[in-house]
Amino acid sequence: MDNNQNVGAVVRAVGPIVDVEFDSLMPPLGRALKVEKTGMILEVIEYMNDRVVRCMALSSTDTIAQGLSVIDTQAPLSMPLGPEVLGRVLNAFGQPLDGGPPFKVEEYRAIQRPAPSYDEVDSKLEIYVTGIKTIDFFSPFPKGGKIGLFGGAGVGKTVIITELIHNIVSSIEGLSVFIGVGERTREGHELVEEMRDKDLLKNVSLVYGQMNETPGVRFRAAHAGLTVAEYLRDSMKKDVLLFIDNVFRYAQAGNEISTILGRMPSDTGYQPTLGQEIGQIEERIVSTKHGAITSAQAVYVPADDFTDPAVDAILNKLDASVILSRDLARLRIYPAIDPLRSNSVLVGKKHLTEEHFEAIQLARRTLERNEELKSIISVLGKEELSPEDRQSVDRAERLIKFLTQPFYSSENYTGTKGVFVKLEDTVKGVRKIVLGEVDQIPPEFFYMKGTIEEVEAAWQQKTNSPSR
Repeated sequence: MDNNQNVGAVVRAVGPIVDVEFDSLMPPLGRALKVEKTGMILEVIEYMNDRVVRCMALSSTDTIAQGLSVIDTQAPLSMPLGPEVLGRVLNAFGQPLDGGPPFKVEEYRAIQRPAPSYDEVDSKLEIYVTGIKTIDFFSPFPKGGKIGLFGGAGVGKTVIITELIHNIVSSIEGLSVFIGVGERTREGHELVEEMRDKDLLKNVSLVYGQMNETPGVRFRAAHAGLTVAEYLRDSMKKDVLLFIDNVFRYAQAGNEISTILGRMPSDTGYQPTLGQEIGQIEERIVSTKHGAITSAQAVYVPADDFTDPAVDAILNKLDASVILSRDLARLRIYPAIDPLRSNSVLVGKKHLTEEHFEAIQLARRTLERNEELKSIISVLGKEELSPEDRQSVDRAERLIKFLTQPFYSSENYTGTKGVFVKLEDTVKGVRKIVLGEVDQIPPEFFYMKGTIEEVEAAWQQKTNSPSR
């Protein structure tokens, strides 16, 4: 041990919380400490008195014992960085999880950093075409912005995130960072293998804080992954795509830490610092003169309750929101995106073509009328509707089925080849449906197709069939 080191000793440990006593200089908040015997990393989060600091353990505390020496590293919790982070799977400390050798480190950056100042931020927004019809049409993905995919368990958030990674990363050949916060190890493993099979891994860095790890690791994994994205943007001058799966688990980890520390919860039941913690992540996801960070985030909605305070706090920080519906998933409408509840800051004449904007208005009116008539249909049947309403309901059914789409990421499960649909093809197809130009085609022909030309070709083939 170096005699010049600032050394303390463990005096108390309860779960992931460890109290350390220092006889001399007290380390500041955010400082990383290391237990000398085990190498365990601690982060200073509170002062207990003028000699004891309360720390959050960033690994299991099974081996901790009273009296163990703790060394002040003289540095905040930092992420090792370099171009070789690309193609690697890392934990919240930058250590490889993929079995590969350590990568060459060019610099260390503190994972808790301030957001860029106002004069550094580039607020220009433009559409990032994802190839997913419902997203591109109803809630366009803003380049340099943040889009959230909201839904309960099992409605397809991770599938859409995986499809976005495939479509955007493979089409633009840019750099990407994937942050796995509190998710299952199996899902992380499947994603890595899929990216390796499709030769996408070389331009992606993955940072994981899995569900079996301490809340401190899950909480800090989001900051660590974001630091990697900032490094690629600032040092390599690249546009970066940032995928987070999922942000709710980040908020949940913060709540666990707050509870362990004995802090009084707010009247919503969450930690009193919920809004601040969400803001610390979201405000750092911006475009600057060096490059853009564009983010797609999966957000778990507990019990499908969209009024949950954590979900609400995240929703308010985003530029576009995609709402996944369990009712649509039950009807096998995939992706199960609710177009009437999904939105984007780009929906307006300033960012969209006149044709696209007009088509959105027509499609929304058709779908809204269909929703209004559902209760009448359930009681009286569709036959009792007026001819105009029957026509509107039929067009809504065609539109809902047209917005289904086979995904590349689910080819192995469905056996159907995935499709990437250009925005102009989606707009053209929706306009034809809502204007009644394809009223003669039965709704089932619209299911799991790409463009409207595919629908028309399938119908043409059917009508030309001798068996008909």
